[in-house]
Amino acid sequence: MKKLKIQIFLLVFMMLTVVTSSTLFAYNFQTYSQEKKSVERSLNKTMMGSFESFEFPQNNRGFPGNSDDFDNIRFMDSTVYTVILNSDNTPSLIINHSDSSITNDEIKEVVNKLIAQNKSYCIGNLYTNKYSYKYVEQDYITVVDNSSTNELLYNTLMITLLIFVLLEVLFVLISKNIANRIARPVEKSFNQQKQFIADASHELKTPLAVIMASADALESNSTEKKWLENIKSESDRMNKLIADLLELAKSDFVNDKSQFSVGNLSKTVEKSILTFEGVMFENGVLLSDEIEENIELNMSEAKIQQLISILLDNAVKHSETGGTVEVKLKKDKDIVLTVTNQGEGIPEGEEEKIFERFYRADESRNRNENRYGLGLAIAKNICKSHNAKISAKSGDGKTTFTVVFKV
Repeated sequence: MKKLKIQIFLLVFMMLTVVTSSTLFAYNFQTYSQEKKSVERSLNKTMMGSFESFEFPQNNRGFPGNSDDFDNIRFMDSTVYTVILNSDNTPSLIINHSDSSITNDEIKEVVNKLIAQNKSYCIGNLYTNKYSYKYVEQDYITVVDNSSTNELLYNTLMITLLIFVLLEVLFVLISKNIANRIARPVEKSFNQQKQFIADASHELKTPLAVIMASADALESNSTEKKWLENIKSESDRMNKLIADLLELAKSDFVNDKSQFSVGNLSKTVEKSILTFEGVMFENGVLLSDEIEENIELNMSEAKIQQLISILLDNAVKHSETGGTVEVKLKKDKDIVLTVTNQGEGIPEGEEEKIFERFYRADESRNRNENRYGLGLAIAKNICKSHNAKISAKSGDGKTTFTVVFKV
């Protein structure tokens, strides 16, 4: 079970991590692309907007005759400089297109370093490259200061990494919670299965021990009939247990509705009650019924009869002498069947447990009566297959089992 929880945890955690990391990566990639386009736009706008609409003097190819107009060009998204070069590629005229406090000497030093790289166009890594530029030999070089871009991209990256770390911590908690929730019913079923095997083994061991002991005694003394009676009694007891186990196993297939058909539930309940009149008379229990006529239900009639038999048998066994078993069936919004008996009630807090396999409130009495605590578990499965819910409640000396069939 621990391994299952770990596998579920890792699966959920990896899915959340992949989605989150992909989203944050896409955001950083988009931000980087936008900044790169901004740098490209700054370089291109400077060249196109600066040199095409001015008269150029003959001694300076490609340079505007009026540098004052050139100085008025501003690019708010970047710090941009255009440096006009002499024939020996030394800076001749520096045009600052942005509000910047950098001196001309500093700009010349930067330009000389960029020219030394011998590249005509370079944007570079905007996380680390401080400058991007467009260089035309013996003509001009346009430089974009990437400082603000570097800072923006770095801050974005750090923030997204911080968000990623915080989300990973949150995902650990979420994944653990989801793993526990998913594994809980599996764990419950696994524990019930272990308990079921343990209880079944215990129940089968006792009659088998009696049978084996009686057989040994019979072998040594064939005149004693009591050993045969013991064998028959314990064989019957084990046969009933095995029959109940098989019935419970079959009733676990709650989705099998091949035997279902629309039938008269009222008549089915009445028929089931009639078969118990003799049993109730022998146990000194009275019967009271209130059955609404012609209530129809898509059902397995045999399973419904078995359900009624289980509830009536349980009611009779737990009724006090002279008590009354009341059976009611009515249809309102849903179809409601109730079976009530007077006598010993269900211990407080055990109302749900009585539907578990092998549950018995009184071990000694039930064992003597060959009752194994499987009947109500079978009844619950029958209800489930009919889209119904069964519940029990005790109070004021009465115990009521309620079955609600959803219409």
